Amino acid sequence: MEFKDYYATMGVDPAADLKTIKTAYRRLARQYHPDVSTEKNAESKFKELAEAYEVLKDEERRAEYDQFRLHRNDPRFSEQTHGYGGQRETGYGAGAHDFSDFFESMFGGHTAKGRRSAAHGFRGQDLEMEVPLFLEETLNGQTRSTSYQLPVVDELGRQVSETSKTLNVKIPAGVADGERIRLKGQGVAGVDGGQNGDLYLIIRFAPHPLFEVQGHNLHIVVPLAPWEAALGTSIEVPTLTGKIALTIPSGSQSGKRLRVKGKGVAGKKETGDLYAVLKVVMPPKPDEKISALWRELSEQVAFDPRTEWEPK
Repeated sequence: MEFKDYYATMGVDPAADLKTIKTAYRRLARQYHPDVSTEKNAESKFKELAEAYEVLKDEERRAEYDQFRLHRNDPRFSEQTHGYGGQRETGYGAGAHDFSDFFESMFGGHTAKGRRSAAHGFRGQDLEMEVPLFLEETLNGQTRSTSYQLPVVDELGRQVSETSKTLNVKIPAGVADGERIRLKGQGVAGVDGGQNGDLYLIIRFAPHPLFEVQGHNLHIVVPLAPWEAALGTSIEVPTLTGKIALTIPSGSQSGKRLRVKGKGVAGKKETGDLYAVLKVVMPPKPDEKISALWRELSEQVAFDPRTEWEPK
């Protein structure tokens, strides 16, 4: 029967303390957990790791194992003291078949504790889900009914099924796009007394037909007729809380930005601004009378918009 070097499996020195062993186990358990690992032999690696940790975390078992490890080349010690390689009476609990014959040969007849989970004290997996939010909903706190699929895991931390769960979640005013809201303990259940994972809600602003979001600022394209841009005017511009009057200076150009303070997205500390981006829009194809007016205007103004193309 093949000897199992549990210290090599855990990647720790035989003199390592319990804290070092626990740290190594948690790191490797996450690496080889069958639900997240992409390695082909992840499940077998995870079982080997669980077996090694089951022995090394327990002071009494570790002492027995260390003695056997030290004297394993003495046939009398291994056969007479531990029954290794011989017949044994197994008092180990249900599920012991998940561990190797080597483990059972050493501890099967020497413990009445019963098998604890291989992932003893292992914290449950965190979950993430996106929550769409309209810009208008950021102005005031929201209570949102949120449903999600919650994985159900076995004693090794492997997913065996799913169950639906619904929570009434308070979303505070002033949340930002991409912000994460933590719901403690609402993730996957912990294994063997470990803590439950958390659920993270990721806020995603739903696309708005008028506004583009940049941080807590809003941008809105304001279409203008040529004469409005030329002469200046006052127009109504929509915001998240209603319409406001906006003064357009005479001689405004396409692309000019007019800032309206405090009319952006509400934040937890302050509210962003609204930027009105002007865009000159030509009217539909003119008839002969309108074309004559445009020609007259062009002759009187004598304006060349491409003077910057001329060599200096």
